[in-house]
Amino acid sequence: MADRFRSTEGLIDALADASFDRPPALVSNAHVTGLGVARALDAHGVPVIALDRAAGDGTEPVTHDGLAPPSEAVDFAGAVTYPLDDFDGFREDVEAIVDAAGTEAVAFGCMDEWALVYAEADPDGVRLPYSGIDTIDDVLNKSRLYATCEELGIPYPETYRLGGGSEEGSDGGTIDEDALEEAVDALGFPLVVKPARKREFEEAFGTNVLTVADREELEEVVAGAAAEGVEVMAQNRVDVATGRDHSLASYVPPSGVDDALAVVGNAAVRYPLQFGTSCLVEVADEPTIEERALAVLEDAGYHGISEAEFVYDDEREEFLLLDVNTRPWKWISLPVAAGANLPMAAYASVTDAEYDAEGVDPNESARWVYLRDYLSLLAGDDPFWDQLSADDWRRLVSGSFEQEGDLTTGIYRPSDPGPAAKLFETEFIDREYYCSC
Repeated sequence: MADRFRSTEGLIDALADASFDRPPALVSNAHVTGLGVARALDAHGVPVIALDRAAGDGTEPVTHDGLAPPSEAVDFAGAVTYPLDDFDGFREDVEAIVDAAGTEAVAFGCMDEWALVYAEADPDGVRLPYSGIDTIDDVLNKSRLYATCEELGIPYPETYRLGGGSEEGSDGGTIDEDALEEAVDALGFPLVVKPARKREFEEAFGTNVLTVADREELEEVVAGAAAEGVEVMAQNRVDVATGRDHSLASYVPPSGVDDALAVVGNAAVRYPLQFGTSCLVEVADEPTIEERALAVLEDAGYHGISEAEFVYDDEREEFLLLDVNTRPWKWISLPVAAGANLPMAAYASVTDAEYDAEGVDPNESARWVYLRDYLSLLAGDDPFWDQLSADDWRRLVSGSFEQEGDLTTGIYRPSDPGPAAKLFETEFIDREYYCSC
């Protein structure tokens, strides 16, 4: 366990006194997703260095609210320059950390900006277990993603590309007024505005998707996007069937999709219920989801860990591809519990380590629960019927779920109590981590 979350300088000093018998994993960010990745790697003896943006002024002692650093799975934890604030500073910090460790390292970016910057910055001594920046950008660019869906015959929400993206060297972009009129006529209101590239839109609007109620609001949003040079799309607000969201969790090796490790997960419960984040996910047998997701990844030439997100449209009576995330995500522990340790497979692909998957049987059940959100849902005012059994709760309270049953958790594990204790420490004070995942 990391004894504390260190400043960059403190981390470099600590690593200079350490020794590693294999390349350590650099896991960023150091919260729920990073914890899942760290635990998956630690199960195979891989040393983990958790890296995240600094808290406070970045000097020691550093108070940090991420849940991964207190885990027994994390060997060292510390700050690096946040890449969206200082790209070159981030690269320099990572290179100094790797140099102090005395060995090359393997990067795991657990949010879009971290996955992208490891690929774009290409720090010396860092191995990437996923595709390079050009391929990642093609997959994450929703305009290109939906064009691929059209070519492959994969259903996706009705979408109109509005422009707004800037040419190199220009200060802003231009909205296609004809496309805007066509979108309004076809979709009506409310409708959804999405960016082609999520990160640019988030920087401008503080979120990666906006629902607009009328023409005035739509024009204000697209004008703001064009001023920032952000390409946007208008999309139908899908009549989503609650409890039927599915995702393909996969690791595609450099050899291609025929050798992929893949698990379909059903986000059976979200918090909040309709459009929140997953808090109960179950392994599902949906071959169509797997086939369509892998076809998109194959077309892009992508290798690495990814999550392809589908929703079920009640009106069209079919699954629609919404998004592909080229990184680990919040419930990364579910495929691990189901027999497909995606982080370890990725690590083995760029090191001398070996990993043979146990194999995933879709007829065998496995479930993941994020108790913080699930308990909030049970305690809230929204009508919700508990999906866990009395035996599930007995195993959770006793801790025996770690040895028996089909349930795994996002944070709480009695064998690794630090992260749950950290959550209790931060939950009831006026201080919160910068991301829910």
